[in-house]
Amino acid sequence: MNARILHIAAAIGLIGSVGLPGLVFAHGDVVPQAVDTSGLDKLGDKWRDSNPFRGNPRAIEIGASAFNQNCARCHGLGAVSGGIAPDLRYLEKGDAGDEWFKERVINGSIRNGVTYMPQFGDALGQEALWSIRSWLETVHED
Repeated sequence: MNARILHIAAAIGLIGSVGLPGLVFAHGDVVPQAVDTSGLDKLGDKWRDSNPFRGNPRAIEIGASAFNQNCARCHGLGAVSGGIAPDLRYLEKGDAGDEWFKERVINGSIRNGVTYMPQFGDALGQEALWSIRSWLETVHED
């Protein structure tokens, strides 16, 4: 009897270890990682309409790291999407792309009650997010 209970417990543990990570790391269930933005100007509480860090080497460096920590899981390393989320290399450059980027990072994306992208605006702040945008423009593809 004890051997049977051990086998059942082992089977439940195996099933749980296979299925649980998928639930824990479901798309959109992301805990933002802090981004060190030292060396960048503070932008205040009011979001800018366009990227104030465009072309800033320090912002690009910060953005590359911040993207890998917070975005690559869904948008792919180097912003090369594997199909889960949009391939951000094709995001329009300049102010037009800034408008879409700002709206999406602040508000996230929820469809039919499912979070496709969490809100990152308050969690990371505009310095970190505009840095990510600055880096994205360096990997842009037409």
